[in-house]
Amino acid sequence: MADKPEKAIRIVLADASRLTTLGITQVLEREADMEILAVVTDGEQAVAKTIELEPDVLIIEVELPQLSGIKATQKVRRELPHVAVVILTAIEEEQTLFDAIRAGAAAYLHKDCDPKELVDSIRKVRGGQFIINEKIFAKPAVAMKVLAEFRELSVYGPGSSHVFAPLSPREVQILDNIAQGMTNKEVAYALAISEQTVKNHMSSILRKLSVNDRTQAVVYAIRQGWIKGPELGS
Repeated sequence: MADKPEKAIRIVLADASRLTTLGITQVLEREADMEILAVVTDGEQAVAKTIELEPDVLIIEVELPQLSGIKATQKVRRELPHVAVVILTAIEEEQTLFDAIRAGAAAYLHKDCDPKELVDSIRKVRGGQFIINEKIFAKPAVAMKVLAEFRELSVYGPGSSHVFAPLSPREVQILDNIAQGMTNKEVAYALAISEQTVKNHMSSILRKLSVNDRTQAVVYAIRQGWIKGPELGS
C-alpha cells in the first residue's frame, strides 16, 4: 500500500462482520486521503482503540458485541468530542436514528450504501458537518419529534458544565422562534423586523456556533438549554 499523505483522514473501523470490514477496508484503502488505523470487532475495543489512537473518524456498526455501537459512540463523544462518528446499520429504524443523533453521531448510513456515499460522508464529517441531519430533518414530522426529545437530552452527561451562550438576546429570540418551526418570513413578522435582518442574524448565529445550517444551530442551542424545543400540539 502506498504511503498516505500527512493530512490523511485517520480512521478506526468497528464492525463484527469480517466480510464487511474487508469490503470497507478495500474501499477506503483506494482513497489517497484516507488511512485505516485499526479494525476492531466489538464495542469495548472500539472505545479503547479510539481513545488510544484519537482518529479523525470512527466508523462503527450499531449491533456490536460487548457494547453497542450507540453506547460506544456516547463514550467516544464524551471523551473525544472532536472525533466524528459514522454509524452503520443493517436495518434503518426510526428509534435507532434518534439514538444515533442523541449519542452525537455525525452520519448514519445503511451498510449496503454505495461506496461513494461512504467515502463522501467520511470527508464531510471530517470537515465538521453533521450530515445525519439530512436524514432526520428531511421529514418535518420526524424533525418535530427529534427536536422535542432534545429538551431532555444530555449528550455529555448531567455533570458537564454548560457553555455560556455566545448569542445576543435577539439572536436567541430568533433561534427560539425557528425552533418552533417558523420560516424567516414568519419570524420577521412576529418580531416586527425585516426578513433581511433575520437572515443577517442567522448568518451571525451560524458563525458563532460554528455550525452549517439552521437545524444544527437549533439542535445545539437546545442541547445547551438556551432555548426550548418546539411546542407540540395536543
